[in-house]
Amino acid sequence: MQRRAALLIVDVQLDFCPGGSLAVAEGDAVVPVLNRYISLFWKRGTPIFASRDWHPAQSAHFKENGGSWPVHCVQDTPGAEFHPKLLLPEGTIVISKGLTRWDEGYSALQGLTENGTPFPMLLRHMGLDRLYVGGLATDYCVKESVLEGLKEGFAVTLLADAVRAVDLTAGDGARAVDEMRAAGASLVTLDTVTELLTSDAGGPHHRRALRS
Repeated sequence: MQRRAALLIVDVQLDFCPGGSLAVAEGDAVVPVLNRYISLFWKRGTPIFASRDWHPAQSAHFKENGGSWPVHCVQDTPGAEFHPKLLLPEGTIVISKGLTRWDEGYSALQGLTENGTPFPMLLRHMGLDRLYVGGLATDYCVKESVLEGLKEGFAVTLLADAVRAVDLTAGDGARAVDEMRAAGASLVTLDTVTELLTSDAGGPHHRRALRS
């Protein structure tokens, strides 16, 4: 059965990159790799989504309010912006998560579009059933997005060369990859993705007039 694919880029925001308030080691190293995936998927007319943490200033997610993390990705602040070298095409659909005080915002599948449409509902409305996922961070938002995507019934493929881990405990990233694979996710890299893409349908009517 042919599948209709989408590319999901998870949380490549300045606060998660070196110099940010919750920096992932080498987090910005995913940017050039993701740009190559973006170009590849765009040329095939594949829909592209980019999720972002979009927390209110008083989020319970933050340590100062009893949560686990330093303040990061507060709505309409510089740290919440996508990395400036990430070449998101015009027409990329932004998925915002962690929008309310009590929302942890780990999974992009719990996010909303700008007009308030739940992400899984939009995917189904567009007739999409496979997600290719990369971004930050492997052991948190990437993992939770992949696992929830699988639970929602989507086929999910991890872009293994386009993720980086927080690794609060050494090996967390590798364990997260093992968990995703055990749950049913497949893994690809730029060297192996083309063969899999040939089995995904993506008709011309899905091609947007996008530009980087």
